[in-house]
Amino acid sequence: MTKKDLFKNVINIFEKEMPIAQTELHYTTPFDLLVAVILSAQCTDKRVNMITPALIHDYPNAEAMALATPEVIFEYIKSISYPNNKAKHLVGMAQKLMRDFNGEVPSTMEELTSLPGVGRKTANVIMSVVFDKAAMAVDTHVFRVSHRIGLVPKRCTTPYSVEMELTKHLPDSVIPKAHHWLILHGRYTCTARAPKCLKCFLKDVCASFDKESLIATPM
Repeated sequence: MTKKDLFKNVINIFEKEMPIAQTELHYTTPFDLLVAVILSAQCTDKRVNMITPALIHDYPNAEAMALATPEVIFEYIKSISYPNNKAKHLVGMAQKLMRDFNGEVPSTMEELTSLPGVGRKTANVIMSVVFDKAAMAVDTHVFRVSHRIGLVPKRCTTPYSVEMELTKHLPDSVIPKAHHWLILHGRYTCTARAPKCLKCFLKDVCASFDKESLIATPM
């Protein structure tokens, strides 16, 4: 199967099996989502969704959060990973939004990554989900699944190289949804340990599926 055919087949299968694919982070505004994505680094969406309601209720926008202190924000988020750093990032992010962006979440990679706590992956999530841009955020699930299926070669050993390979072969119109397809598939089916290969709707096109052992071979 050619690379072009593989991508076409994978897209068609996902479109059929997962027509609705979106972030599992709860949010209402772009600021809500930015806060949630910063908190989600090395933390589950489920845990973040438990934290954000009270935080956003008391600090619903950049103006309010910019007036807080990391010590105060820490008390809201202390049950998640790296709360000290994330508290500092959230306050710094809000202050920079007020100082440089009139309190609004910007839409470009350069602007977003200028915010404390915002790296390329977080910026891509915001650009994709909020602004519907052809941006592919590569987290551990996207990295693992895209390698297992065979969408990216083994030489793609960094999130950036995986991002570049995926965006080169995926149509721009599909990229925002494909980001969620790969994440959700990795989260619930193509798991890091004991992938559910027999139940996987991609097994017939997956490069790692071993029809004899009926499991996925290591990435």
